Amino acid sequence: MVHSDRVKLLMPQYTPGGIVFAQGTHKKELATMQSEQQQKLKLVVIGGVALGAGVAAKARRISEAAEIVVLERGPYVSFANCGLPYYLGGVIESRDALLLHTPKSLRDRFNLDVRVRNEVVSINRAARTVQVHDLEQDTFYDEPYDKLVLAAGATPIVPPLPGRELPGIFSVREVPDVDRMKSWLTELSVKRAAVIGGGFIGLEVVENLTHLGIAVTLVEKAPQVLPPFDAEMTAPVLDHLEELGVRVVLNNGITAFTGSSRADAVQLENGDLIEADMFVMSLGVRPDTSLARGAGLTLGVSGAVHVNQELQTSDPDIFAGGDIAELRYDLTDEPRWIALAGAPNKQARIIAANVFGDQQKFSGAHGTSIVQVGRVTAAMTGWSERAATAAGLDYLVSYNTSGHHAGYYPGAEDLTIKLLMERETGKLLGAQVVGGAGVDKRIDVLSVALSAGMTVSDLTNLDLAYAPPFAAAKDPVIMAGMAAENLVHGQTEAAYDVTHAGETATDTTSHIALLDVRRGDEVRTGMLDGAVHIPLDELRGRAGELDRNKDWVVYCRSGQRSYFGTRILKGLGFRNVRNLSGGYVVARMRERVRNNS
Repeated sequence: MVHSDRVKLLMPQYTPGGIVFAQGTHKKELATMQSEQQQKLKLVVIGGVALGAGVAAKARRISEAAEIVVLERGPYVSFANCGLPYYLGGVIESRDALLLHTPKSLRDRFNLDVRVRNEVVSINRAARTVQVHDLEQDTFYDEPYDKLVLAAGATPIVPPLPGRELPGIFSVREVPDVDRMKSWLTELSVKRAAVIGGGFIGLEVVENLTHLGIAVTLVEKAPQVLPPFDAEMTAPVLDHLEELGVRVVLNNGITAFTGSSRADAVQLENGDLIEADMFVMSLGVRPDTSLARGAGLTLGVSGAVHVNQELQTSDPDIFAGGDIAELRYDLTDEPRWIALAGAPNKQARIIAANVFGDQQKFSGAHGTSIVQVGRVTAAMTGWSERAATAAGLDYLVSYNTSGHHAGYYPGAEDLTIKLLMERETGKLLGAQVVGGAGVDKRIDVLSVALSAGMTVSDLTNLDLAYAPPFAAAKDPVIMAGMAAENLVHGQTEAAYDVTHAGETATDTTSHIALLDVRRGDEVRTGMLDGAVHIPLDELRGRAGELDRNKDWVVYCRSGQRSYFGTRILKGLGFRNVRNLSGGYVVARMRERVRNNS
């Protein structure tokens, strides 16, 4: 039986301002109703997809009385743009699967006034109206608002190169883009394609074109694919692209397209021509700030629209989010532009609540992202080493490679984890994971750890699920934490990027030597140049073969056994011993990147 006093504590008290729950509930006060004036306001949303459609739907759940108008310049108001490459390749078979909502479904379910093919061309803040171009009727009209949301997103970067207007050159941003591409693939029986840009979308397009049996050339101006990642962590992606038959051209941009009736080749900066039947531009996107600039709204340091934590622009009656706006980089509190899909889906709820007078804050993001290329997946969160160096952070780096589940259970696939942590405290700064199955699980765990301000020592104590088909008893995240903890606590010293005896990233003196402690069957597949081989289990008995005046860098396959080797040598009186972080696996990854630079 529930005590009568407890019942009383949970009973809502009706007040003129709304419903307030008495003390004893989760929150002392939960205002679930706003004033009549707020309830009947007019909300206009510019743009659909994740942010715009999400704001409108959430706003309706808050208020049945509000007038809500969504103005979308394209033909579709709510679609899964992240699924477009997979529809192109036939992995997603049904086009309708991409269309999450239509104007009719949004009207029927949420009583929203959704107008597609209606482009907002200007904002009059003084009059509180937007001018709209009805593209179907080719007419203009003014639409008043009480609150306005900018959800126009971003536009693809397309340089004004010679030949850019030739048929056969595509971008991947909206459903009609992919409709045109699929028609082109069929009509021309495309056999060869060139993808310009090796970022997330570019690689997804490459994978899906190869899925169709098309020979693909990938062109990237940077010296690596996936530029946000540290270069060595992209090496497995390069290897697998070659396995898929993709030709990868790095360190080379494009200068022009050639052709008469259609584009038939793209010219590179070095003068080479790449011939193809179709070309896909995937050079990234930039925030579509034309309306904001025209309205005199403040832009941020990144060039995107500046917003506060409540997602208001410099005009408190105009909100913005998604790809059009800056967000708070939650590792430093500084504003950044991060064009990823996670933020707008969360921002939509916050904006809708704040439109009706709430003061919810968006906590920000640290850029957690993931991409799959065939059998290889790469993911990252937080600081990369390159970004941390540019920011002047004092950090340490640790690598670890282990199977995604128990090694004795069939089918274990390697995961290589790179951790960045503060030198003094061991606080996690960033992580990158590359490998086969299980990358997604680990990057999500590391992203949560980053949000929680955890140290690498905290990672070693995580209580993670274990069963042989899913993980090892020491999960790869825990193993990575242990390797990093050893470094932070001074139980080992790390070496990086050793290419052969006598050369490291920071020391080129001849007294450095390499010791390979792998098994005999492992070294038959290759060793680092100049290395001495003594298997770990023989090291105590054969340590006398090693010159104690040398600075020994010990390595194994992944860095774990070589750590044991360094402890043995230290215990035997060797003074200068370091562990090659990441072992043979990461050394080969670094070599792969060097060979493509």
